[in-house]
Amino acid sequence: MAKLTHVLGLMTAPLVVAACTQTAGGPPPGMTAAQGAAYCAKLTTVYSEYVAGLATSMGGVGRGGGQSDIDARVAVAQCQDGNTAAGIPVLQRELRNNKVEVPPP
Repeated sequence: MAKLTHVLGLMTAPLVVAACTQTAGGPPPGMTAAQGAAYCAKLTTVYSEYVAGLATSMGGVGRGGGQSDIDARVAVAQCQDGNTAAGIPVLQRELRNNKVEVPPP
C-alpha cells in the first residue's frame, strides 16, 4: 500500500507543478511584463473614462455594481497585481460590450 501511495504521488507531482506555473499570471503571450503592464494601464484608463464614469443619462450603461462592473474591477486588480494575462481580455471585453473602441496593444 505504501508503494502505491508513493507511485501515485510521483505521478501527480508534475501535474501539480504544471497547474501552479500555468496559473501564476504574468503577461499575455507575445508581451513582456512591461508591455503587459503598460497595455493594462491603458485599458484601465479607457475603461475608467468611457465606461465606469458614464451616467445613464449621458448614454452610458450605468454601473450599479453589476456583474460586468465587478468583472472589470477584478481585472483592474489583476493588472495591478501583475497578472495582465487575466486582466487584459476582461477589460477588452468590457470595452467592446460598451461599444468603446479597444486601443491596440
